[in-house]
Amino acid sequence: MRSRDPDALVSAAVAGDRGAVARLLSLVERGGAAAQEVGRLTYPLGGQAYSIGITGAPGSGKSTLTNRLVEVVRRTGSEVGVLAIDPSSPFTGGAILGDRVRMQDHALDAGVYIRSMATRGHLGGLALATPQAIRVLDAAGLPLVFVETVGVGQVEVEVAGAADTTVVVVNPGWGDAVQANKAGLLEVADIFVINKADRPGAQQARRDLQEALDYATRERHRPPIIETVAVAGQGVAELWEAIEGHHSFLASSGELEARRARRIDDELREIVARRLEQRAHELCRGEPFARLRRAVLDRELDPYGAAEDILRRAGAGRPGGEDDQEPSDD
Repeated sequence: MRSRDPDALVSAAVAGDRGAVARLLSLVERGGAAAQEVGRLTYPLGGQAYSIGITGAPGSGKSTLTNRLVEVVRRTGSEVGVLAIDPSSPFTGGAILGDRVRMQDHALDAGVYIRSMATRGHLGGLALATPQAIRVLDAAGLPLVFVETVGVGQVEVEVAGAADTTVVVVNPGWGDAVQANKAGLLEVADIFVINKADRPGAQQARRDLQEALDYATRERHRPPIIETVAVAGQGVAELWEAIEGHHSFLASSGELEARRARRIDDELREIVARRLEQRAHELCRGEPFARLRRAVLDRELDPYGAAEDILRRAGAGRPGGEDDQEPSDD
Protein backbone atom coordinates (compact mmCIF):
# COMPACT_ATOMS: atom_id res chain seq x y z
CA MET A 1 0.00 0.00 0.00
CA ARG A 2 1.13 3.56 -0.73
CA SER A 3 -1.02 5.42 1.79
CA ARG A 4 0.57 8.21 3.84
CA ASP A 5 -2.23 8.18 6.40
CA PRO A 6 -0.69 7.16 9.77
CA ASP A 7 -3.81 5.30 10.87
CA ALA A 8 -3.92 3.18 7.72
CA LEU A 9 -0.16 2.61 7.83
CA VAL A 10 -0.22 1.44 11.45
CA SER A 11 -3.03 -1.01 10.68
CA ALA A 12 -1.04 -2.36 7.73
CA ALA A 13 2.18 -2.60 9.75
CA VAL A 14 0.43 -4.56 12.49
CA ALA A 15 -0.85 -6.90 9.78
CA GLY A 16 2.72 -7.57 8.62
CA ASP A 17 3.19 -5.07 5.78
CA ARG A 18 6.91 -4.18 5.91
CA GLY A 19 6.41 -1.41 3.36
CA ALA A 20 4.04 0.26 5.81
CA VAL A 21 6.67 -0.08 8.54
CA ALA A 22 9.18 1.69 6.30
CA ARG A 23 6.79 4.57 5.62
CA LEU A 24 5.97 4.93 9.31
CA LEU A 25 9.68 5.17 10.13
CA SER A 26 10.09 7.81 7.43
CA LEU A 27 7.33 9.85 9.08
CA VAL A 28 9.10 9.47 12.44
CA GLU A 29 12.37 10.65 10.91
CA ARG A 30 10.80 13.75 9.42
CA GLY A 31 9.09 14.76 12.64
CA GLY A 32 6.17 17.15 12.89
CA ALA A 33 2.48 16.42 13.32
CA ALA A 34 2.60 13.17 11.35
CA ALA A 35 5.35 11.77 13.60
CA GLN A 36 3.33 12.72 16.67
CA GLU A 37 0.32 10.93 15.24
CA VAL A 38 2.42 7.82 14.61
CA GLY A 39 3.56 7.97 18.22
CA ARG A 40 -0.02 8.32 19.47
CA LEU A 41 -1.17 5.32 17.44
CA THR A 42 1.73 2.96 18.13
CA TYR A 43 2.22 3.63 21.85
CA PRO A 44 -0.80 1.58 23.02
CA LEU A 45 0.31 -1.31 20.80
CA GLY A 46 3.82 -1.57 22.22
CA GLY A 47 5.55 -2.59 25.42
CA GLN A 48 6.55 -6.08 24.30
CA ALA A 49 9.80 -5.57 22.36
CA TYR A 50 13.15 -5.84 24.13
CA SER A 51 15.68 -3.27 22.93
CA ILE A 52 19.45 -3.73 22.84
CA GLY A 53 21.70 -0.71 22.27
CA ILE A 54 25.11 -1.25 20.68
CA THR A 55 27.59 1.60 20.72
CA GLY A 56 31.32 2.06 20.34
CA ALA A 57 33.91 4.01 18.42
CA PRO A 58 33.77 4.02 14.59
CA GLY A 59 35.65 1.01 13.27
CA SER A 60 35.16 -1.06 16.41
CA GLY A 61 33.12 -3.62 14.46
CA LYS A 62 29.65 -2.82 15.77
CA SER A 63 27.89 -3.52 12.46
CA THR A 64 29.65 -6.84 11.97
CA LEU A 65 28.90 -7.77 15.57
CA THR A 66 25.24 -6.81 15.17
CA ASN A 67 25.09 -8.86 11.98
CA ARG A 68 26.43 -11.90 13.85
CA LEU A 69 24.02 -11.37 16.75
CA VAL A 70 21.12 -11.32 14.29
CA GLU A 71 22.34 -14.69 12.98
CA VAL A 72 22.31 -16.13 16.52
CA VAL A 73 18.84 -14.73 17.22
CA ARG A 74 17.42 -16.05 13.95
CA ARG A 75 18.61 -19.54 14.83
CA THR A 76 16.25 -19.38 17.81
CA GLY A 77 13.38 -18.60 15.44
CA SER A 78 12.77 -15.11 16.80
CA GLU A 79 12.20 -12.17 14.46
CA VAL A 80 14.39 -9.12 14.94
CA GLY A 81 14.60 -5.47 13.94
CA VAL A 82 17.76 -3.40 13.52
CA LEU A 83 17.91 0.40 13.68
CA ALA A 84 21.26 1.77 12.51
CA ILE A 85 21.30 5.31 13.95
CA ASP A 86 23.35 8.08 12.36
CA PRO A 87 23.03 11.58 13.89
CA SER A 88 24.73 13.18 10.89
CA SER A 89 23.09 14.52 7.76
CA PRO A 90 21.09 11.94 5.80
CA PHE A 91 22.68 13.32 2.64
CA THR A 92 26.24 12.33 3.53
CA GLY A 93 25.81 8.55 3.17
CA GLY A 94 28.91 7.01 4.70
CA ALA A 95 28.05 4.88 7.69
CA ILE A 96 24.43 4.50 6.60
CA LEU A 97 25.43 2.76 3.38
CA GLY A 98 28.13 0.79 5.19
CA ASP A 99 25.66 -0.64 7.69
CA ARG A 100 23.37 -1.81 4.90
CA VAL A 101 26.24 -3.46 3.01
CA ARG A 102 27.49 -5.34 6.08
CA MET A 103 24.02 -6.72 6.78
CA GLN A 104 23.24 -7.96 3.28
CA ASP A 105 23.29 -11.52 4.61
CA HIS A 106 19.80 -10.87 5.98
CA ALA A 107 18.39 -8.93 3.03
CA LEU A 108 16.16 -11.82 1.92
CA ASP A 109 15.15 -12.93 5.42
CA ALA A 110 11.55 -11.89 6.09
CA GLY A 111 12.20 -12.32 9.81
CA VAL A 112 14.75 -9.48 9.86
CA TYR A 113 13.93 -5.81 9.39
CA ILE A 114 16.88 -3.41 8.99
CA ARG A 115 16.56 0.34 8.79
CA SER A 116 19.17 3.12 8.80
CA MET A 117 17.94 6.31 10.45
CA ALA A 118 19.08 9.90 10.58
CA THR A 119 17.32 12.90 12.02
CA ARG A 120 15.87 15.20 9.37
CA GLY A 121 14.25 17.82 11.53
CA HIS A 122 12.51 15.85 14.23
CA LEU A 123 11.90 18.22 17.14
CA GLY A 124 14.32 16.89 19.76
CA GLY A 125 16.34 14.97 17.18
CA LEU A 126 17.28 11.34 17.64
CA ALA A 127 16.66 11.43 21.39
CA LEU A 128 12.94 11.51 20.59
CA ALA A 129 12.91 9.86 17.16
CA THR A 130 14.61 6.66 18.35
CA PRO A 131 12.06 5.59 21.00
CA GLN A 132 9.30 6.34 18.51
CA ALA A 133 11.03 4.18 15.89
CA ILE A 134 11.39 1.33 18.40
CA ARG A 135 7.66 1.59 19.11
CA VAL A 136 6.89 1.28 15.41
CA LEU A 137 8.88 -1.97 15.22
CA ASP A 138 7.30 -3.10 18.50
CA ALA A 139 3.81 -2.46 17.12
CA ALA A 140 4.78 -4.38 13.98
CA GLY A 141 5.39 -7.45 16.14
CA LEU A 142 9.21 -7.54 16.28
CA PRO A 143 10.11 -8.87 19.74
CA LEU A 144 13.78 -7.82 19.60
CA VAL A 145 15.18 -4.51 18.37
CA PHE A 146 18.89 -3.77 18.07
CA VAL A 147 19.78 -0.06 18.11
CA GLU A 148 23.26 0.48 16.69
CA THR A 149 24.90 3.92 16.80
CA VAL A 150 27.83 5.07 14.69
CA GLY A 151 30.09 6.47 17.43
CA VAL A 152 30.53 7.39 21.09
CA GLY A 153 29.64 11.08 21.10
CA GLN A 154 27.04 12.41 23.51
CA VAL A 155 24.14 11.82 21.13
CA GLU A 156 25.19 8.26 20.32
CA VAL A 157 25.77 7.29 23.97
CA GLU A 158 22.41 8.77 24.96
CA VAL A 159 20.59 6.94 22.18
CA ALA A 160 22.22 3.57 22.89
CA GLY A 161 21.84 4.08 26.64
CA ALA A 162 18.08 4.46 26.19
CA ALA A 163 17.76 0.76 25.31
CA ASP A 164 16.86 -1.96 27.82
CA THR A 165 20.35 -3.46 27.59
CA THR A 166 23.35 -1.46 26.38
CA VAL A 167 26.41 -3.14 24.87
CA VAL A 168 29.59 -1.06 24.56
CA VAL A 169 32.12 -2.30 22.00
CA VAL A 170 35.83 -1.49 22.31
CA ASN A 171 38.98 -2.77 20.60
CA PRO A 172 42.48 -3.62 21.85
CA GLY A 173 44.37 -0.39 22.32
CA TRP A 174 41.16 1.58 22.79
CA GLY A 175 42.35 3.64 25.78
CA ASP A 176 42.23 3.69 29.54
CA ALA A 177 39.78 4.04 32.41
CA VAL A 178 39.88 7.84 32.30
CA GLN A 179 38.84 7.80 28.65
CA ALA A 180 35.97 5.46 29.45
CA ASN A 181 34.69 7.74 32.18
CA LYS A 182 34.94 10.82 29.94
CA ALA A 183 32.95 9.15 27.20
CA GLY A 184 30.21 8.20 29.67
CA LEU A 185 30.61 4.55 28.70
CA LEU A 186 30.84 3.22 32.24
CA GLU A 187 27.55 4.85 33.11
CA VAL A 188 25.56 3.33 30.25
CA ALA A 189 27.29 -0.03 29.72
CA ASP A 190 25.53 -3.18 30.84
CA ILE A 191 27.93 -5.40 28.88
CA PHE A 192 31.39 -4.62 27.53
CA VAL A 193 32.68 -6.33 24.41
CA ILE A 194 36.33 -6.41 23.41
CA ASN A 195 35.96 -7.03 19.69
CA LYS A 196 38.89 -8.01 17.47
CA ALA A 197 40.20 -9.82 20.55
CA ASP A 198 42.65 -11.79 18.41
CA ARG A 199 44.79 -8.67 18.10
CA PRO A 200 47.63 -7.65 20.45
CA GLY A 201 46.48 -5.64 23.44
CA ALA A 202 43.23 -7.51 24.13
CA GLN A 203 44.26 -8.52 27.63
CA GLN A 204 45.42 -4.99 28.41
CA ALA A 205 42.04 -3.72 27.28
CA ARG A 206 40.39 -6.20 29.65
CA ARG A 207 42.59 -5.04 32.54
CA ASP A 208 41.78 -1.40 31.74
CA LEU A 209 38.06 -2.13 31.77
CA GLN A 210 38.28 -4.14 34.99
CA GLU A 211 40.19 -1.31 36.64
CA ALA A 212 37.62 1.23 35.46
CA LEU A 213 34.78 -0.92 36.77
CA ASP A 214 36.55 -1.35 40.13
CA TYR A 215 36.35 2.40 40.65
CA ALA A 216 32.88 2.85 39.20
CA THR A 217 29.83 3.04 41.43
CA ARG A 218 27.47 0.31 40.31
CA GLU A 219 24.38 -1.03 42.01
CA ARG A 220 23.88 -4.80 41.97
CA HIS A 221 25.15 -5.36 38.44
CA ARG A 222 28.76 -5.36 37.29
CA PRO A 223 29.00 -5.41 33.49
CA PRO A 224 30.59 -8.61 32.19
CA ILE A 225 33.43 -8.32 29.68
CA ILE A 226 33.05 -10.54 26.62
CA GLU A 227 35.81 -11.09 24.07
CA THR A 228 34.75 -11.53 20.45
CA VAL A 229 36.15 -11.77 16.94
CA ALA A 230 33.01 -10.77 15.07
CA VAL A 231 34.34 -11.39 11.56
CA ALA A 232 34.87 -15.03 12.51
CA GLY A 233 31.80 -15.33 14.71
CA GLN A 234 33.90 -16.09 17.78
CA GLY A 235 32.39 -15.20 21.14
CA VAL A 236 29.09 -14.01 19.64
CA ALA A 237 27.06 -16.84 21.17
CA GLU A 238 28.58 -16.00 24.56
CA LEU A 239 27.66 -12.36 24.04
CA TRP A 240 24.06 -13.32 23.29
CA GLU A 241 23.99 -15.42 26.48
CA ALA A 242 25.20 -12.37 28.42
CA ILE A 243 22.46 -10.24 26.86
CA GLU A 244 19.83 -12.83 27.75
CA GLY A 245 21.29 -13.07 31.24
CA HIS A 246 21.03 -9.32 31.69
CA HIS A 247 17.45 -9.41 30.44
CA SER A 248 16.62 -12.05 33.04
CA PHE A 249 18.33 -10.02 35.77
CA LEU A 250 16.36 -6.89 34.86
CA ALA A 251 13.05 -8.75 34.71
CA SER A 252 13.50 -10.67 37.97
CA SER A 253 14.83 -7.69 39.95
CA GLY A 254 12.16 -5.24 38.81
CA GLU A 255 14.84 -3.07 37.26
CA LEU A 256 13.43 -3.45 33.74
CA GLU A 257 10.19 -1.76 34.75
CA ALA A 258 12.13 0.87 36.70
CA ARG A 259 14.40 1.62 33.75
CA ARG A 260 11.49 2.01 31.39
CA ALA A 261 9.79 4.34 33.87
CA ARG A 262 12.93 6.48 34.04
CA ARG A 263 13.08 6.59 30.25
CA ILE A 264 9.50 7.81 30.13
CA ASP A 265 10.47 10.54 32.63
CA ASP A 266 13.36 11.55 30.38
CA GLU A 267 11.24 11.44 27.25
CA LEU A 268 8.48 13.56 28.76
CA ARG A 269 10.99 16.14 29.95
CA GLU A 270 12.62 16.18 26.52
CA ILE A 271 9.30 16.66 24.76
CA VAL A 272 8.30 19.51 27.08
CA ALA A 273 11.74 21.14 26.77
CA ARG A 274 11.66 20.98 22.98
CA ARG A 275 8.11 22.35 22.87
CA LEU A 276 9.10 25.22 25.15
CA GLU A 277 12.18 25.85 23.04
CA GLN A 278 10.03 26.00 19.94
CA ARG A 279 7.64 28.37 21.70
CA ALA A 280 10.58 30.55 22.77
CA HIS A 281 11.74 30.90 19.17
CA GLU A 282 8.23 31.93 18.17
CA LEU A 283 8.11 34.57 20.92
CA CYS A 284 11.52 35.98 20.05
CA ARG A 285 10.41 37.48 16.76
CA GLY A 286 7.98 40.07 15.48
CA GLU A 287 7.26 43.62 16.56
CA PRO A 288 6.89 43.04 20.35
CA PHE A 289 10.29 41.35 20.45
CA ALA A 290 11.82 44.11 18.33
CA ARG A 291 10.54 46.75 20.79
CA LEU A 292 12.02 44.88 23.74
CA ARG A 293 15.35 44.45 21.95
CA ARG A 294 15.44 48.20 21.23
CA ALA A 295 14.70 48.94 24.88
CA VAL A 296 17.61 46.71 25.92
CA LEU A 297 19.95 48.29 23.36
CA ASP A 298 18.94 51.75 24.58
CA ARG A 299 19.67 50.71 28.19
CA GLU A 300 16.05 51.31 29.15
CA LEU A 301 15.61 47.68 30.13
CA ASP A 302 18.03 44.93 31.15
CA PRO A 303 18.05 41.52 29.36
CA TYR A 304 16.51 39.74 32.36
CA GLY A 305 13.69 42.21 32.52
CA ALA A 306 13.05 41.79 28.79
CA ALA A 307 13.04 38.01 29.18
CA GLU A 308 10.54 38.31 32.05
CA ASP A 309 8.27 40.31 29.76
CA ILE A 310 8.49 37.62 27.07
CA LEU A 311 7.79 34.86 29.57
CA ARG A 312 4.77 36.71 30.92
CA ARG A 313 3.40 36.92 27.40
CA ALA A 314 3.96 33.16 27.09
CA GLY A 315 2.09 32.56 30.33
CA ALA A 316 5.16 30.94 31.82
CA GLY A 317 5.60 33.38 34.68
CA ARG A 318 8.88 33.82 36.43
CA PRO A 319 11.08 30.71 36.09
CA GLY A 320 12.31 29.09 39.29
CA GLY A 321 16.00 28.70 39.99
CA GLU A 322 18.83 29.67 42.26
CA ASP A 323 18.90 33.24 40.96
CA ASP A 324 15.24 33.67 42.01
CA GLN A 325 15.66 32.46 45.57
CA GLU A 326 15.83 34.83 48.51
CA PRO A 327 19.40 35.29 49.79
CA SER A 328 20.33 33.20 52.80
CA ASP A 329 21.04 34.80 56.18
CA ASP A 330 24.11 32.55 56.55
